[in-house]
Amino acid sequence: MNVYDVIQRPLVTEKSNIAREEVNVVTLAVNPRATKYDIRNAVESLFGVQVLEVHTMRQPRKSKKVGKFTGRKPEWKKAIVRLAEGQSIEFFEGV
Repeated sequence: MNVYDVIQRPLVTEKSNIAREEVNVVTLAVNPRATKYDIRNAVESLFGVQVLEVHTMRQPRKSKKVGKFTGRKPEWKKAIVRLAEGQSIEFFEGV
């Protein structure tokens, strides 16, 4: 799997910002077919940081109703990546 296909977007929430500041943890939305090893290699090669551990979780499909139409939001995968002490990813610094 290509490293550019693994990471889809950063997840910026209040809980993820607190974890990033206090515990040096980054939360990312990733490709549902990516493994922990794929995620580790993608983060290390794209951002030049050392990854200590990766936790993943699958977020289930949810029903969404708009007016009389009912649809479903897709299933997606979240990765919680703990970085080595003193390292960070630059795109979070401006947030």
